[in-house]
Amino acid sequence: MHIKLVNIGFGNIVAANRIVSIVSPESAPIKRIIQEAREKGILIDATYGRRTRAVIIVDSGHVVLSAVQPETVANRLTSKDNINEDG
Repeated sequence: MHIKLVNIGFGNIVAANRIVSIVSPESAPIKRIIQEAREKGILIDATYGRRTRAVIIVDSGHVVLSAVQPETVANRLTSKDNINEDG
């Protein structure tokens, strides 16, 4: 079984098949999701103290904060380097 991984910045990696959404942290509902995840202990801060630019929500309910743009994460997710080929 191949596990597809995507780099979310600073050497941090998330399993691509577990990602539900990649969103910007600007809106009030997303800020609320971040705060609720922090309170529940399911927030993973992978920003290394930098500004949060992408919020990655995974199927386990965990919320991952990244310092790279959502578009960058999405491009890495779909790039040829990250795609597993049969064989």
